[in-house]
Amino acid sequence: MIRALKLAAVAIGLVSGLLFPGAVFASPGLCTGPVCADDITRSAKYHWQLVLKLNDQLGHREKVVMNCKAGQLSPMNGPVDRAYATSIGRRACRLAGEG
Repeated sequence: MIRALKLAAVAIGLVSGLLFPGAVFASPGLCTGPVCADDITRSAKYHWQLVLKLNDQLGHREKVVMNCKAGQLSPMNGPVDRAYATSIGRRACRLAGEG
């Protein structure tokens, strides 16, 4: 009985992967609201700065720098909503042990 359930789950996974291939490979990074950080790296020069590659649901993409000491995002203006972007940056700083 358990073996049949496992086989059914695998079959459903394979069928859904064939029908919706984008959903299988989608793996967003750190998200808050409509904004996600796909890539987060530490600055090579200053360890308290994080470089974030952000995107939102409207298709805007942007690369920003989060200063974990000051809690500020640079640049201050851009296509991605700054309230959500700053929230993601602060969370990334906490996860990196800098905030």
